[in-house]
Amino acid sequence: MKTNFLKSALMTLIIAGAATMISCSDDDNGNTPITVSEDELVGSIDGSKTLDPAITYTITGPVIVEEGGVLNIPAGTMIKAKKGFNNYILVLQGGKINVNGTASNPVTMTADIENAEPGHWGGLVINGRAPLSGGTIGSTEISSAHQYGGNNPNDSSGSITYLILAYTGARSSADVEHNGLTLNGVGSGTVIENIYIPYGADDGVEFFGGSVNVKNLLVVDSDDDMFDFTQGYTGTLENAYGIWQNGYTSTESDPRGIEADGNLDGNFPDQDGQSNFTVKNVTFDLRLAAATDGDVQNLTNKMQDVIKIRRGAKVNITNALVKGSGTVIDLIDFTDGKGTGNPTSTINLTSALSPSQILGKQINPTEGFPGAQIESGNAGCPTSIFAWTNYSF
Repeated sequence: MKTNFLKSALMTLIIAGAATMISCSDDDNGNTPITVSEDELVGSIDGSKTLDPAITYTITGPVIVEEGGVLNIPAGTMIKAKKGFNNYILVLQGGKINVNGTASNPVTMTADIENAEPGHWGGLVINGRAPLSGGTIGSTEISSAHQYGGNNPNDSSGSITYLILAYTGARSSADVEHNGLTLNGVGSGTVIENIYIPYGADDGVEFFGGSVNVKNLLVVDSDDDMFDFTQGYTGTLENAYGIWQNGYTSTESDPRGIEADGNLDGNFPDQDGQSNFTVKNVTFDLRLAAATDGDVQNLTNKMQDVIKIRRGAKVNITNALVKGSGTVIDLIDFTDGKGTGNPTSTINLTSALSPSQILGKQINPTEGFPGAQIESGNAGCPTSIFAWTNYSF
């Protein structure tokens, strides 16, 4: 997990590409479709804007959905982003994004070049008004103007279905970088289902508080954690599949499958409302070359912990499976210098790894966390639900 971030941008939405506008007419809902042959996408969205799936859009700077604004993205829309930290989509509190992809026609947000590297662009960030640990209001390190959190657990930031987010995670420094999907205080009124996040720097998805439920999530080759939770998150992640492919290496010092903190960065252990969430049906698929005991200090080619629960976080994880040829340090780790995970957490994990693939402990510490169990029989997340991505399992 890295410090949360965002960039302030007070601009008008620029719809000014190289092509000439063909037509512009309201639809039945009063939205104005943009009908040009190619288009630049940057700036602020104050009203309701509907993109045209016939156009390939290019993000050239921050795209900010302001309070009261709505960004509608129809099925099949292609959005490409220029390289850089400041190229991202941000939905502010009170704004909405509706990504209306389908299994046969998903929405794609990706790099603007072939053979892009992880961290090419910023990704998708959503700020909601659902509670954070301590009942606090969060703000970003770069701009305190972009706040998140509040007292509405049912807050809605829109609906996102069948979305591909590729080559995300651009950074401005070692500690300030985007994730693939960043959910800041997002409420349970927001629908997020069927998401594919390949080749991103930092985390595939990170939840900063909030109560949003996410379903059917595939993350491939995230540079840091596959699934990250912090700052009082209380929702459910259901059907999650994380893969590190053959040849993958990490630039991070502690890449994990799940990383969970009860509060932001472990600095507020006495706050009420620490993270208390559920994960149902999750697979960690490590297709890496096996490492050796003598290679234990090299964390670029192995998983630090399959599941790390620390700093007051409480979890209920069921039907979890780790498999593959890769190497891990610990399967389940509750330890941390800023406080252990909640001892009433429950974790049911099946390991298909051989003993030689586990360089540390199955459960660390071995006592004090009776709800953590390594058991046989878990199937993990089904792969059939990701057929729409065309990923070869």
